[in-house]
Amino acid sequence: MDEQKGVNIYELERVSNLSKSTILKLCYNQDYRPRFSTIIKINQGLRKLGKDIDLNEFFT
Repeated sequence: MDEQKGVNIYELERVSNLSKSTILKLCYNQDYRPRFSTIIKINQGLRKLGKDIDLNEFFT
């Protein structure tokens, strides 16, 4: 996420209210399947950062 779409993981951590370990799992562990509530927080955080990223790219 960080390198591919210009999303800074530390900013995303701050605006999504998720832990750094959760953000890092999302970025680097392809086997990690987040809960729906986590996906909602990521989506809200991305919107706060002004990013319009299709989450289906990451969670399919």
